[in-house]
Amino acid sequence: MSPFENVREAFRSIRANLLRTVLTALILSIGLFALVGILTGIDAMKNSLSETFASLGANSFELHAKGYTNRFRRGGVQGRQYPPLSFLQAKQYKTAMGDEAQVGVSAYIAGAVEMKANGTKTNPNMQVVAGDENYLKIQGYNLADGRTFSQTELDNGANVLVVGDEIRSKLFPKQNPVGQYVAALRRRFLIVGLLEKSGSSMGGGGSDRLALLPLETGNQMPRQRALTFDVKTATAKPGTMAFLMGQATGIMRAVRHDKLGQEDSFVVESSESLASTLDAISGKVRAGGSVMAFITLLGASIALMNIMLVSVTERTREIGIRKALGATAKQIRFQFLMEAIVICLLGGTLGIVLGVLGGNGVAKLVGSGSFLVPWVWMVVGLVICVGVGMAAGYYPASKAAALDPIDSLRYE
Repeated sequence: MSPFENVREAFRSIRANLLRTVLTALILSIGLFALVGILTGIDAMKNSLSETFASLGANSFELHAKGYTNRFRRGGVQGRQYPPLSFLQAKQYKTAMGDEAQVGVSAYIAGAVEMKANGTKTNPNMQVVAGDENYLKIQGYNLADGRTFSQTELDNGANVLVVGDEIRSKLFPKQNPVGQYVAALRRRFLIVGLLEKSGSSMGGGGSDRLALLPLETGNQMPRQRALTFDVKTATAKPGTMAFLMGQATGIMRAVRHDKLGQEDSFVVESSESLASTLDAISGKVRAGGSVMAFITLLGASIALMNIMLVSVTERTREIGIRKALGATAKQIRFQFLMEAIVICLLGGTLGIVLGVLGGNGVAKLVGSGSFLVPWVWMVVGLVICVGVGMAAGYYPASKAAALDPIDSLRYE
């Protein structure tokens, strides 16, 4: 009997025992659905977060003042607290960097702001940030309408805003907010730009709840304490990141007047460290999900083996007839092994398709915008299908091949 004839015989046997085959294939589908779905979902969410990091400036790093260090290091002596970055220091650093990189300076003004317009007000959870001309570009925020701040507005500290989509939907649901006035922080601001809708990010509002005003305006606003300025530096050349960070550290030490031998009074944080942390976390989640999925596959393979043993018992007389007609033990073994593999491939293919759809569906719920087709995991899933079929079908196939033809013909 040729291999192709064995395959055709496997399909004939499957059609003859359709209900049993469907149940077995569904068990395998559930196992592959769990494995491919978990891995696809993790990869899709990882890609989404990687895109988010890229939109925030993958080739960038931030500098901000160092606060308290570990309180209990050095025998329990409290670490030193350094003063925050001042407006003058941020401007000096930006000037010193020159054309080496793009520098954006910002300051957090308030995070629980209520904005009002035309007798309507927003929830008291809007964030007000002051930024310079490079802030939007470095943060990866795009304008849906309007414009950014003019140089005159930046220099003179004009009362103008670029607002997020949630502010528009709350205060101006049926009209363009650009050119309208809003009241916030005891001032009246003119909206000159509207940011693109970003959606929620990690439970927050992303840029949708952001109100951006010029850096000089934020520096001039009355406040109870000094503002803390953050400096973000970006470059279009990924290969120069290490050199640029070293250069920035030297410039900031000079600007902050850090003495020789003294530790840095500021912190340099790169988005690359966030990406490596993401890789470590996703690797652990992938490992845990794989273990659970393989346990499901183990149960499916045991169920397949049990069903194949039942099939051998039911077809004992058929096996005797085949052997009486000249079929060898090797051909009988190959026939039953092929049947197990075909069942696994049918169920596995369904499980892989459902896993890809389910994994992308879960990723979509948590904010992923792209559809991922995990070719690697699909190939791995098919290999696992064949492996499970061979592992679960070998013993029943060997048992069938070892049956005595005379005893098999007498079996009722």
